[in-house]
Amino acid sequence: MTSFTLLLIVVFVTLAFEFSNGWHDAANSIATVVSTRVLTPFRAVVWAAFFNFVFGTAVASTIGKGMVHIELVNQQVLLAGLFGAISWNTITLVLGLPTSSSHALMGGYGGAAVAHAGLKALILGGWTKPVLFIFLSPVIGFFVAMTVTILTSWVVRSQRPLRVDKWFRRLQLLSAALYSLGHGTNDAQKGMGIITAALAVGGLAKSGQVPRWVIICCHLAMAGGTMAGGWRIIKTMGQRITKLNPFGGFAAETASAVTLFGTAHFGIPVSTTHTVTGAIVGVGSTRRLTAIRWGITRRIVYAWILTIPGAALFGAVLFQVGRYWVK
Repeated sequence: MTSFTLLLIVVFVTLAFEFSNGWHDAANSIATVVSTRVLTPFRAVVWAAFFNFVFGTAVASTIGKGMVHIELVNQQVLLAGLFGAISWNTITLVLGLPTSSSHALMGGYGGAAVAHAGLKALILGGWTKPVLFIFLSPVIGFFVAMTVTILTSWVVRSQRPLRVDKWFRRLQLLSAALYSLGHGTNDAQKGMGIITAALAVGGLAKSGQVPRWVIICCHLAMAGGTMAGGWRIIKTMGQRITKLNPFGGFAAETASAVTLFGTAHFGIPVSTTHTVTGAIVGVGSTRRLTAIRWGITRRIVYAWILTIPGAALFGAVLFQVGRYWVK
């Protein structure tokens, strides 16, 4: 198999991953707005897919050249990493667990790189922030959501409940759009980084410089996946963690959007799943701690912790299997 053919396969599989990312993470963008009945599921996914289109490449540069030594990998490594991430996404989607597609991609890519060249393939310093933000992003989302909830509660303290509900049904359209913008800013860039790395390995682009066509294709794939929807995860996010009303949905989405815009600005590839889950828990906690279904939350956290090593294992195994038939 020629290197150019492998490159085409890597590009195709990366776009398939972006589609699965949008499908898997559609819950993040629409679970709150669907569970509060502000939008029907179909209208919600159309709304989210439209606002997933955002352009920026700071996170893509981190994925493309900041975590693995690009000179030590080849197209087979990228391909195995992608299939490892897709495999993990598929398993967690079937189980209805809202895990991080971003961390699945990082794990699959890193695992395949280690299988190919050993630990020296990893830029250990580049993994510090992404691993740290496994824990920090939900905490930030939690406290920002609590702050937004308390502030907005104070603003509407003298208004009638029915009037407040009417206001926040409209405002939640804005907060859902902002969250989807943050989702596109962060998650679509993971695939951009992989395709740019593949082009750099093939000598067709400079490492870290993301071509415009790559940006557009990744956003299209992400939006298409969001249109497909991940309904099992939507149920977990929107109904099983805590009960949300339009007021709470607005607070959770706004807090998530603020967190995602901030991390994307600094090129930190965080998990949108972790962020919005922390925000939903933060909103529920402002009512009372018993409003949170902690058993479901613990199960989600366990899946978060296992995502990078689990996807890394898939990536490493798939690389070892693939090296015997991809020449």
